[in-house]
Amino acid sequence: MANNEEKGLTYFVSLPFRIELHPTAEGGFVAAIPDLPGCITQGDTKEEVLQMIEDAKEAWIETALEEGIEIPERVPNEDEFSGKFKLRIPRSLHRDLTRRG
Repeated sequence: MANNEEKGLTYFVSLPFRIELHPTAEGGFVAAIPDLPGCITQGDTKEEVLQMIEDAKEAWIETALEEGIEIPERVPNEDEFSGKFKLRIPRSLHRDLTRRG
């Protein structure tokens, strides 16, 4: 696996980091990138704060590269989650539920 310096700023800035956007009580919005600790900004409109978080992301990554801070690359995509999970139940309960059909 190549280190951060070999991949560079352009590579990391292009990664699809998840952005959280929240309205503030005072008006305006706060945006943060949870995978980049401390990467947060605030603006008056959604458009403004979304542009500002891109600038903050670039500055965060640039600083991380300079300081040798690990930058996460793998950001799970919503499509990777099926919404299903397996649950073990006693055989007798499974039998009874199947019979009720």
